[in-house]
Amino acid sequence: MVDVILGMQWGDEGKGKIVDYFAKNYDVIARFQGGPNAGHTLYVDGKKVVLHQIPSGIFHESKTNLIGNGVVLDAVTLKKECGHVAEMGVDFRKNLFISERTHLILPTHRALDKASELSKGNQKIGSTLKGIGPAYMDKTGRNGLRVGNLLDKSFTTEYIKLRLKHQRLLDSFNFQEDISAWEEEFFEAIDFLRGFNIVNGEYFINERIQKGQRVLAEGAQGSMLDVDFGTFPFVTSSNTISAGVCTGLGIAPQKIREVFGVSKAYCTRVGSGPFPTELNDETGELIRKTGNEFGSTTGRPRRCGWIDLVALQFACMVNGVTQIIMTKADILDNLAELNVCNGYRINGEEKNFVPFQMNKVDIEPVYKTFKGWMKDISEITEYDNLPAEMKSYIQYLNSYLGVPVKYISNGPGRDQLLHA
Repeated sequence: MVDVILGMQWGDEGKGKIVDYFAKNYDVIARFQGGPNAGHTLYVDGKKVVLHQIPSGIFHESKTNLIGNGVVLDAVTLKKECGHVAEMGVDFRKNLFISERTHLILPTHRALDKASELSKGNQKIGSTLKGIGPAYMDKTGRNGLRVGNLLDKSFTTEYIKLRLKHQRLLDSFNFQEDISAWEEEFFEAIDFLRGFNIVNGEYFINERIQKGQRVLAEGAQGSMLDVDFGTFPFVTSSNTISAGVCTGLGIAPQKIREVFGVSKAYCTRVGSGPFPTELNDETGELIRKTGNEFGSTTGRPRRCGWIDLVALQFACMVNGVTQIIMTKADILDNLAELNVCNGYRINGEEKNFVPFQMNKVDIEPVYKTFKGWMKDISEITEYDNLPAEMKSYIQYLNSYLGVPVKYISNGPGRDQLLHA
């Protein structure tokens, strides 16, 4: 049996804390897509921890953690992350496994990412410059190197061949930056990676499912950044939706049971791309400061806005979401009035669907206004004790989406999660 936790917006929904909270109920926690551009923030024993590639179940000693084949892996970032978790007393070599089919991010992928983004001028996608896009391009172009290749004596030779191919592309961009330091760091990390538990991921996870173990699949980024169904071309390079679990771990669709969709009580977005409910005013700035809305990977300030139910309903549909987990509800505590987008006005007509290419149309959000609860909810431990105004807000979301909000996060702490 496999349950899935994934983001419903443009990422940064607080999935790391949610996976960490639910991990105690599962035997295996597995990442199925994405790369080090995704930062999952957890608070463990009062300490802030940001994981970029290691599954968020790593702090549960008895749990197995798997980096699946759908991930593109940066060995340098992984080495640093392992150092951080080791400092916190975690024996990562005991319970962290990597699928041999997982593709590697090379130093030249990072260079290509930077060169490509610089060439776009004012049309930048907003890449984190971690090499994720070029690594996925090599994967689909059948040129990539995988973790399993590390065990082959020809790895260095294959790397050099691919590097020369990349160099020709870099020359076409007139990229002059010296990446020799990146390469030195990379090969040190590769030696570190060879000592890991490298497994045949699809057999590894299916054998555990057959034994009756419970698997929690952890997504990165958000559904509106999916390469097929997101706000293309301002998207990531992988399938962030629940279908990506099957291809990113090697499991059959009928093995998936619950799909937990994580959504903030408002919306944020990092980088470029359409964002219909964005607030470029004092309210948006207040949400940013109160919610500490700065990228966990890049530190960039996040764009903030009201919750978008048109996009959220779309995400529920394509993911088959069975229940919603609302995060950062406490950030709205001091707002006297809240808006909820329940429609798009496009060319004078009100629509309730996500258009083919959102950046090609002029969208005016249609809002329903709610009275704010104006009360600190961070100490509340029971749903029944929430302010009536907040319950009305949640009940409207339930009726519009047709999927229930089952959990509400009212603070960053591990246990600040109410069951509705």
